[in-house]
Amino acid sequence: MAKIIYTHTDEAPLLATYSFLPIIAAYAKTAGVEVETRDISLAARVLAQFPDRLTGEQRVDDALAELGELATQPEANIIKLPNISASISQLKATIAELQSQGYDLPAYPENPQTDEERETRARYDKVKGSAVNPVLREGNSDRRAPASVKNYAKSHPHSMGAWSSDSKTNVATMDQDDFFSNEQSVVLDADDTLAIVHVASAGSDGGGEETLLKEGLKVLEGEVVDATLMSAAALDEFLEAQVARAQAEGVLFSAHLKATMMKVSDPIIFGHVVRAYFADVFAQYGEQLAAAGLSANDGLGGILAGLDSVDNGAEIKAAFEAGLTSGPALAMVDSDKGITNLHVPSDVIIDASMPAMIRTSGQMWNAAGEQQDTLAVIPDSSYAGIYQATIDDCRAHGALDPATMGSVPNVGLMAKAAEEYGSHDKTFEIPSAGKVEVRNAAGDVLMSHDVQPGDIWRACQTKDASIRDWVKLAVTRARASETPAVFWLDETRAHDANLIALVTEYLKEHDTDGLSLEVMAPAEATTFSLERIRRGEDTISVTGNVLRDYNTDLFPILELGTSAKMLSIVPLMNGGGLFETGAGGSAPKHVQQLVKEDYLRWDSLGEFFALAASLEHLAGYDDNQRAKLLGDALDRATETFLNEDRSPGRKLGTTDNRGSHFYLALYWAEELAKQTEDAQLAGAFAALATTLRDSEQTIVDELLAVQGKPADIGGYFRPDPEKAAAVMRPSATFNEALATLG
Repeated sequence: MAKIIYTHTDEAPLLATYSFLPIIAAYAKTAGVEVETRDISLAARVLAQFPDRLTGEQRVDDALAELGELATQPEANIIKLPNISASISQLKATIAELQSQGYDLPAYPENPQTDEERETRARYDKVKGSAVNPVLREGNSDRRAPASVKNYAKSHPHSMGAWSSDSKTNVATMDQDDFFSNEQSVVLDADDTLAIVHVASAGSDGGGEETLLKEGLKVLEGEVVDATLMSAAALDEFLEAQVARAQAEGVLFSAHLKATMMKVSDPIIFGHVVRAYFADVFAQYGEQLAAAGLSANDGLGGILAGLDSVDNGAEIKAAFEAGLTSGPALAMVDSDKGITNLHVPSDVIIDASMPAMIRTSGQMWNAAGEQQDTLAVIPDSSYAGIYQATIDDCRAHGALDPATMGSVPNVGLMAKAAEEYGSHDKTFEIPSAGKVEVRNAAGDVLMSHDVQPGDIWRACQTKDASIRDWVKLAVTRARASETPAVFWLDETRAHDANLIALVTEYLKEHDTDGLSLEVMAPAEATTFSLERIRRGEDTISVTGNVLRDYNTDLFPILELGTSAKMLSIVPLMNGGGLFETGAGGSAPKHVQQLVKEDYLRWDSLGEFFALAASLEHLAGYDDNQRAKLLGDALDRATETFLNEDRSPGRKLGTTDNRGSHFYLALYWAEELAKQTEDAQLAGAFAALATTLRDSEQTIVDELLAVQGKPADIGGYFRPDPEKAAAVMRPSATFNEALATLG
């Protein structure tokens, strides 16, 4: 019998799980549906790498590897909550917390010198960045706003900032020598094994010497393989110009990257941004900072925190403060705490930060806590145009109206670590001048780039089976929703040109009569979709992996107010299902609020949708009628939940995450009690529905009573289970009522 696997992840989604999972377990058990959990949190993934250093009680299973194997099986049914895609600073913080909890973990080796340090670094590198998604995503992505959510947004439109036609907000991006312009792409005509080789230039030390950067790279016939680089010199020249531009235009300077998913390239680019903004400081103190192990790649916050141990740290700190005063105003992450856009690389994630800026008049917060027009610096031009196109549209036509606007669901190519998000183990900061070549097993050079020291070179792969499945899913969704679909592909980009040829060929395998299927470059597709949105029309965006991420935040944040309310289904290629629950970009702030005042603002609506879809999938796989009834009742309960406005509020004294779970449980029990297909199931939930309804005020009072004081969960990255459960289940009346189902 198939079962549902519910994942334990990180931060706010993990805390919400302590409240919601007991409800799921009680309802599922009553209906004969089996639910198990697997811990794929960052802390658990770290611990799984070091069983040899832990006691028997401390060891944890490698749940991610187990689920990766399960994802290839037809019985797979996995509910995956947002997890930390760890930057180095987050990884270090996790290690420190685990060490403080008694786990004998080694320090993270910044510059490994010995074989032991290199081996330790290799273990830690396995959990950095987007380590989870490529393992579990054995299928392509189908993300859309459920009808209930869209209807709610139209009848309860969220606030949108007013746009001015003279707004100075713009995107700045490179026009040469970036990943877009330097990309090369090949389609393999047979299975092969590739190697990535650095050949030192003839005039340098070790001229002509070859260094193997990557070997044994297995590729399959029909696979698309890309290679590209970002020139460090061109990047620095570009950034210097943007610092000056922001200063001259009197706008905020902000950088927008994805230092979590792009765990090798983007932290390096972030370091370039920090050095460009504080150019004078690094010119004077750069060598001293490097000697002290303080890297711009870790952000201004990491540098300032480490200056206490530097002899003239106060002098250097004063130089940074002077740089903040003399340079252009910086966009702020937290004005009250003085945390700037350049403090922490993982604080400003482009797919969340850019839509939020566009939603609020195209402005970000300055040091005074006021909104101000902004220069959004997105160095690589591959996708920067989608944000500029959206800004231009809002500047010309004003803010979008959630009460009338259409929707942009997404079909995303991501199976088997497709495209850039699969590039981590093939991304390198080049040490010396020369060439980087991609060679096949016969030694033939498939792609080659001239490189200079500091250039960021990367390669990535996209399997033919993933592309075929992506095209099939696009046609399926276009047919099912009777909605035009646009493939966001740019014929002037090497990778996209190959994909356009494949898409054209694979569409012939499907019945496309009556369907509207277009191919447009991303900026053009954005403008086209926005024109339709303003008319209240829907348009499916069919995109690659990174654009999948960007679009499933950009459009939902504008039309729904959040991307956490999306239905996110991954039909796995071997027949199983992966059900994702929305974005986790706001998760850290929610945890901070809980610890400070025992109030969790996290919205679990994405979990409700994922669970309903999971139950529906389980019912189909196992012909389990009760699973179907559970899922159908949950769908109806969720619609009532929205109509009754039971989502968490923003302030103390209102319903928080725990209260929202109570109301979902109440409405779900009432729907199960009302259904007539299964009298025994209805009878099992009738008493609970009555108890919850009769005890509503008591339960609400118990949940409100705990708000306003600090909460102890026993850890940020690895909370104490008993403490976290106590915090997240404070209503004895509710807990006792649930226990009656057992």
